[in-house]
This record gives sequence, C-alpha cells and structure tokens, in this order.
Amino acid sequence: MQITNNILMIRPVNFRMNEQTAVNNYFQEDLDVQNSTINAKAQQEFDAFVDVLRSKGVNVIVVEDTKEPDTPDSLFPNNWISFHANGTVGLYPMFAENRRNERREDILEILEEKGLQIENIIDYTSAEAEGVFLEATGSIALDRVNKKAYCALSGRADEELFIEFCEDFEYSPVIFTANQSVDGKRMAIYHTNVMMCLAENFSVICLDTIDDKKERKNVIDHLKQDGKEIIKITEQQMHHFAGNMLQVLGGDDKRYLVMSSSAYNSLTSKQIEAIEKYCEIIHSSLETIETCGGGSARCMMAEVFLPHSK
Repeated sequence: MQITNNILMIRPVNFRMNEQTAVNNYFQEDLDVQNSTINAKAQQEFDAFVDVLRSKGVNVIVVEDTKEPDTPDSLFPNNWISFHANGTVGLYPMFAENRRNERREDILEILEEKGLQIENIIDYTSAEAEGVFLEATGSIALDRVNKKAYCALSGRADEELFIEFCEDFEYSPVIFTANQSVDGKRMAIYHTNVMMCLAENFSVICLDTIDDKKERKNVIDHLKQDGKEIIKITEQQMHHFAGNMLQVLGGDDKRYLVMSSSAYNSLTSKQIEAIEKYCEIIHSSLETIETCGGGSARCMMAEVFLPHSK
C-alpha cells in the first residue's frame, strides 16, 4: 500500500521559530510576537487540522509533546521516524541538535498499546556524531508500491546514508539536487517533501527546482515509468507549501489529498482538477506553523504502516 489510514501527530507545547533549523530552512520567518502566543496559535491550528482529518475517517493518533526537554519542532514527527508494513521502524539522524530530543521511546510503546506491531528497529542516529543527517520522510519521498525512494540531497540528506537506507529497506534510490532562489542565489532545499508529493497515481512536484537537466529527466522518467501523472507546481506555489502534501486513506477506504489552506489557495483550477480526478482535497489553515516552523501539513503527519497485532 502507498497510503495509510493511521497517522501519528504530536501536539506542540513549546512551538516557536527554531533558531537551529533556520540556518538552512529558508521557509521560516520570525514573527514579532511572544512565543507563548505563537504556541497557542499553533495549538489551535493543530487541533483544527486533527478535527478535519478525523471528520473524514482518518485514524489520527495524537501524542502530547512534553515540556522538557525543549523541542520547538516536535509537531513535525515525520523527520525522525518512519513506520513500515513489515513491522520495521526507522530512526533517523537530525541536523538540529535540539530536534534530536524529539525522539521518544514512549511513542513506540503508545503505538504498541494501540495494537500495532513493531518487529524491528533500524537506528541510523549514530551518524549524528559524524555530522551526517537523513531526516526520514522529510528527506525521502517513498514510492512504497514500486519500491523507489526519491531524495533531494542537502545538508539534511546525505547521499551515502540514503543509499544505506535504500539497501536496508530494499528501495531503488532516485537521487537529485533541488534548489530554491534565496537572495538571488540557488540554495539547496532543506527537505524533499517540500518540493514533491508522491501519491498512488500522481505526483505533485516542483520540477523547476531541479536545475540539472539530466537529473530532472531521470525523475520524470521514473514517475512516468510507474504510471504517475505529473502535476507541476511553480517555485512560488512551493513557497506556499503546495509540494508539502500527503495522500491518506479516510473512512470507507476513500482517498484524500491533505494540504494546508495556503497550499490549496495557491493552486490553479487546472491543478485542482488534475488532483480531483484521483481524490478529494482536504485542507486546513496552518499559517502560524508554516511561518515559524517552515513546514506544513505533510511534515506534521507520520504515516503508520505497521501491521496490527494478531
């Protein structure tokens, strides 16, 4: 299965702009308001987003963040953990030191209490000591059916470690570099999942970020080989988080593409039509989270593909 009905989300208690991630996340902005106000707004957006998902029959497992240690980005769990249908869990090395505290063993216990089965843990976190990072499904877009893994290399996505991941999980690597314009310079995009979304039958992707023509052609070829319709977005739309989407399974096995309202409002009627051929769109306002956190709907959802205990 490419998509799942089970989504893990972490409710923030100390959300703010993380100064440690801002060095290479060019989507983040500093809001000139108190952190307590920012966190309260983020909690409101989080709760409303969870309500929207649950109203469509998505099984959202919400875990409250802890006050200590300080984890301003804890509401983006898809950067430190991945869950797979064979019962394997991946744990990943994180670029920002204060994000490493987001990894919590009790979250695995909570999932097991809910009847999900964990067979095996593959832990890459020791790479942090060497300054090597790979931020889970932030850095890697997984085509779980065709066993391909797409990765835009950056300071948070190391090529050698990505290849090791592909060997461990039996995926074929599709490697490229994606850049965005920052003050007139082309700079690496911090996560693959802000410039591309892989759904069952289509991919929403900002091809303009792949400057190398050969690399761009390679990505297009792989998507076409696997029968995915390519829905192109512009770099400007990507800055409204139009690449940061996730297809999920709701009630009665109905498909939905989840995004923020900012992403939805940036799309053209043609793009919306192309997506709606395959599934309904659901969106929720994530303005504070996007502005301060530099991440959006996709980043907030860790897909849980673990099997149910017998």
